[in-house]
Amino acid sequence: MSSSTTVQRKVRRVKRKRKKQAHPVLKFVGGVFQNAAGTVIGTTMIASAIAAGGLVGLAVSFRNLPDVRTLRGYVPTETSYIYDINGTLLLSLHGEANRTNVDLENVSPHLKMAVIAIEDSHFYQHKGINPTSVGRAMLSNYEEGAIVEGASTITMQLVKNLFLAQDRTYNRKLAETVLALRIEQIFPKAEILEMYLNNIYWGHNNYGVQTAAESYFNKKADELTLAESAVMAGMIQAPEEYSPFRDYQSTKQRQRMVLNRMRDLGWITSEEAETAYKEPLLVGQPTAWKSSASPYITQAVVEELKQRFGEELVQKGGMRVQTTVDVNFQRQAEETVRKAFRRAQNRGLRADQVALAAVDPRTHFVKALVGGTSYENSQFNRATQSKRQPGSSFKPFVYYAAFASGRYSPYTTIQDTPVKYKDGTKWYEPQNYGGGFSGTVSLFDALKSSKNVPAVKLGKSIGLDRVIEVSQLLGIESELQPVVSLPLGAVGISPLEMAGAYATFASNGWQSDTTLILRVTDSQGNVLLDNTPDPKLVLDPWATASLTSILQGVIDSGTGKRAKLGGRPAAGKTGTTSSERDVWFVGYTPQMSAAVWVGNDDYRPMGKGVTGGTHAAPIWQAFMQDALKNEKPQYFPAASKYDRPSP
Repeated sequence: MSSSTTVQRKVRRVKRKRKKQAHPVLKFVGGVFQNAAGTVIGTTMIASAIAAGGLVGLAVSFRNLPDVRTLRGYVPTETSYIYDINGTLLLSLHGEANRTNVDLENVSPHLKMAVIAIEDSHFYQHKGINPTSVGRAMLSNYEEGAIVEGASTITMQLVKNLFLAQDRTYNRKLAETVLALRIEQIFPKAEILEMYLNNIYWGHNNYGVQTAAESYFNKKADELTLAESAVMAGMIQAPEEYSPFRDYQSTKQRQRMVLNRMRDLGWITSEEAETAYKEPLLVGQPTAWKSSASPYITQAVVEELKQRFGEELVQKGGMRVQTTVDVNFQRQAEETVRKAFRRAQNRGLRADQVALAAVDPRTHFVKALVGGTSYENSQFNRATQSKRQPGSSFKPFVYYAAFASGRYSPYTTIQDTPVKYKDGTKWYEPQNYGGGFSGTVSLFDALKSSKNVPAVKLGKSIGLDRVIEVSQLLGIESELQPVVSLPLGAVGISPLEMAGAYATFASNGWQSDTTLILRVTDSQGNVLLDNTPDPKLVLDPWATASLTSILQGVIDSGTGKRAKLGGRPAAGKTGTTSSERDVWFVGYTPQMSAAVWVGNDDYRPMGKGVTGGTHAAPIWQAFMQDALKNEKPQYFPAASKYDRPSP
């Protein structure tokens, strides 16, 4: 038997028992209502007067009122929630109304009883209006010459909240009456009560019983005790005035009034009322505008959700969003990166910002985003929103394209000699970092030591359009132009794009869409978005393994030696732009790919001698050592396992 049926039967049983007894609160004696001055009005006469003329006229006068049948498909706006991969709440999203809808069966019987007792004790007997309450209100308003007292049933309050303005006028009250009668003709009491409980404003931006219960008592609506239920029922009349967050004594006084009302109705005993009143209230804290537990993550998630679903649905659609990030891992990543960055600054680095993005190559799930040194000081997420030149960390895209063409291997030689290209109306003459040329070099050595001239020559040889095609295949969405300097990273790319692209190298060519969002459902559990990995082989295995072997050399004995992970195999590439405005290290193991960028928001140079190998690589190393401390080392596949592609 449902809890609502139990409450309804209890109310009816007590009503039958007390039918001829005095009503201590409403002064309802012998079928008549007596006001404070002793005036007696027969409720039967009031009901007859209303039925005989008033409502007939109202039905005509208000024939243009809203069609209450639209409530059959009505779903109140709901708060959306973003969780980490383990279900920890990161952020709630809502407009004005912070609300989580709940079925009536998932509301505590104590709360249903308390609300009905204090708001509309005849709820299960009337058909939308209560003639006794109407008579009392009419008398008070007549005596005062204005509307000073309402006669609203729960159904009428629901009408007011959903359809009508909040002004206290006769026209509004008459419309409220007609619509309440219409609703009672169409909807059963259980549905009316459910809609009512999900629409009530409970103060502090809490709409609906579920959100209010979580805010005030840190529990679900079906877990509320009698004491807590009496507090919440008492708040409906003036939620801010009776809020336990504002005035605990007023809250207790109002709670006592509700408990006494329930006792007088015979729905609880005097002992139950007294025990509930003495029960201490373990009050929570406002939840409506709490800040994100992981702002860099939730900021990026919200932006993606808005692009996919639109802001209206994100703010009011009751979405349940499961991200790919473990909040504890994210916090540790932020702390590790900040500490390593401060160490770099202590060694003379003149930079004010750092960003990191980390992706699991096995799933392409984003595992960490560090968008800057302090979210409080700057909400700009440099891991996702900043487009900075990656410098030489872009070169692996060129080398992979060369190997995949079948015309090159790591031991193919190339001339590191002066060269000049016509680039539009100007001539472009690439230079190596630090100047000088090495003559004939293998591609292995050219990439390991980050030679610029061979990279530019290789890009021209295989075709810059092919380099762009490979980059886009790997998930680079930033605009790329086939300029001669493209192989040197002369284009803006975000750290997340770089980490996602390198993750495909780490998986030896297998790729799923890089994502921060694992799954999105509505509040009923219907799946709106499912990003379960669906890996596809998008790169040539031999070419990828060949590239990885060189990038391992970068860390073992090349420009990225400060990124070494001890006995754990790792591959990566440094990046340093002209005038030292941006320095990078992007690298991977089979279990994690990460990109680190260091620089200044205003593009100030960081000074001579600042490189990706000297300042970004140690930050990457610190992050990876901490991130993989519980993972056993894994090894990359050798290129010899695969057939070399044909030219």
